[in-house]
Amino acid sequence: MADYAKSVLEFDGAVLLEDQSATTWENITNVIPLLEDVDRIKIVSQPAHALKARAYLRRQRPDLAERLVRADDYRPGEWTLVKPLLALYGLWTLRGLKAGERKISRRRPRSRRSS
Repeated sequence: MADYAKSVLEFDGAVLLEDQSATTWENITNVIPLLEDVDRIKIVSQPAHALKARAYLRRQRPDLAERLVRADDYRPGEWTLVKPLLALYGLWTLRGLKAGERKISRRRPRSRRSS
């Protein structure tokens, strides 16, 4: 994702990579210190995986989850051949989520104007 952001989207900001986690739960746990001072949190991944990561953030740190903003999880034509298998696997792994954890994210906050 970092390479994509830099090469395709021409993002030139700082990119921090967390490479110690073996699971999504661990990944969320390990990035929490990096999220403490940010205004917006965007989790980008395959749709079911991103939903799981957002739910895990809600479980671990509901206060940070309030900062979640929409991400472009799905793009038409992407992963066409494997999408049905990923969708089935994603649904299977998400079966334990509670209703409140299935929310995608809140609306993007409006920009504040200074007077």
